[in-house]
Amino acid sequence: MDKLVVRGRKRLTGEVTISGAKNAAVPIIPAAILVDGVCRIENIPQISDVTAILKILEQLGASIRSINRHTVEIDSRHIHTTRTSYELSRKLRASYYLIGALLGRFGRAEVAMPGGCNFGGVRPIDQHVKGFSALGAGVTTEGGYINAIVESGRLTGANIYLDVVSVGATMNIMMAAVLAQGDTVIENCAKEPHIVDLANFLNSMGADI
Repeated sequence: MDKLVVRGRKRLTGEVTISGAKNAAVPIIPAAILVDGVCRIENIPQISDVTAILKILEQLGASIRSINRHTVEIDSRHIHTTRTSYELSRKLRASYYLIGALLGRFGRAEVAMPGGCNFGGVRPIDQHVKGFSALGAGVTTEGGYINAIVESGRLTGANIYLDVVSVGATMNIMMAAVLAQGDTVIENCAKEPHIVDLANFLNSMGADI
C-alpha cells in the first residue's frame, strides 16, 4: 500500500467494541501461574500473542477453559514442568514473562529466548536478569534457553535499581517478587497503565503492591 486517501466531510456512524489491551493481557495471563487455583480473565483481545501464551500454559500443564471469545479460566494447580516449548516460546517477545511467573512460584524456569533472538541482542533482557539475580536467582543461557533457578528454593526481597526504564523488566520483577520472602523495592521503574493493570491483578490474588 502506497498511500491512504481519506475523504472527509462525511458523518460517522456505527459502533465498535474495544477489547482489552494486549500489553496488559500478555503479562497478566502468565501471572495466573502464581496462584495455586483458578483465575478468570475477561476482555482478552483476540490476537496471536494471546493464543500463543495460552498454548504455552497448556503445555506446562495448566488447564485452559474458554468461557466465550474474550473470557478464559486458567487453572494452574497441575503445572508439571517449568520448561517451555522452544517452538512456542520463540514465536513471541512476551515469552520472557513466563520466567518471572515460574521463578516466583516454583523457584526455577527454563524459557526460550524472547522471539528466538540472541541473548542481549535486539531485545535485551539484561535488566530482567539484574532483577532476578538481586532476588537470589542464578541466571544462565544455554541451547537457546534462559535458565533461572533459586538454589535455596525461594526468592528473597531486595532493592533493585533499573539502569534504564523498562516496562518488561518492571513487570517481570514484580511477578517474581510477589512470592519472595520479604519486601522488594524497584527504583527507576516503568509506570505505564498496563503495569498498573498487572499490579491490580496480582493484588486481587493476594499480593501487596
